Amino acid sequence: MIHLRTLKLLEPHGSLPDEFPFNVPVVRSLTEMEFSSEVTFLVGENGSGKSTLLEAIACAVGSIAVGSESVQTDKTLAPVRLLAKHFRLSWERRTHAGFFMRTEDFFGFSKKMVSIREEYEQDLARVDEETKGWSITARNMARMPYMRELHDMKRRYGDDLSARSHGESYFTLFNSRFVPNGLYLLDEPEAPLSPLRQLAFISMLKEMVEKRNAQFIIATHSPILMAFPHAAIYVFEEGQIKRVKYEDVEHVSLTRSFLNNPEQYLREL
Repeated sequence: MIHLRTLKLLEPHGSLPDEFPFNVPVVRSLTEMEFSSEVTFLVGENGSGKSTLLEAIACAVGSIAVGSESVQTDKTLAPVRLLAKHFRLSWERRTHAGFFMRTEDFFGFSKKMVSIREEYEQDLARVDEETKGWSITARNMARMPYMRELHDMKRRYGDDLSARSHGESYFTLFNSRFVPNGLYLLDEPEAPLSPLRQLAFISMLKEMVEKRNAQFIIATHSPILMAFPHAAIYVFEEGQIKRVKYEDVEHVSLTRSFLNNPEQYLREL
């Protein structure tokens, strides 16, 4: 299901501040962006502005952040929070479900979960020490809140997110945090994923779109992810945002050309 329909920049470009992120060329040229598919990809070279726009959308939406900081308090998002105030969002159906995640946020989240688990374990050890001599029933009652939290963390995330490969941990996190009717904003989710796991990620997206009414806006470099059926692809280049077909994306044509004749490219490096 499409929840977020359009994004508009309210003020004329001439009235915007001449500083980051307002001076990013694609922001300067932005008037309105339409989300007509359940899955939208933002594609472009590093520095093209795709991540900046995605972060600003997350702030405008008030999205839940998967990381150690909220989008409302994360200092690295302070400039794009200013940009988000100039957005007007149009909704098909307003949703507060879903989340925003950058690749680096995953590592912050993983560390945060380890820290929380250690705190619960320390609290449990303290309760055990303080309740020596109590009846078994009384001790179990005192232990119950901490045992319940530890059990819930294990049920959702397993024994330890940080102990697994990045790809395995990513899938564990996604599976535990995906809820129906959500808007998911993902910045380069392919970073820790092998090509095979990227295909598995596409399968997960299809499940969420077809059975759980999810919408995704994803900044990516991956030609594999971009192949998602019926996805809308916006390319950020030369200061403009243009909707293109999959076969016309430079990342796709370059990858295909390289795989067909890698020797030619390697000779010219």
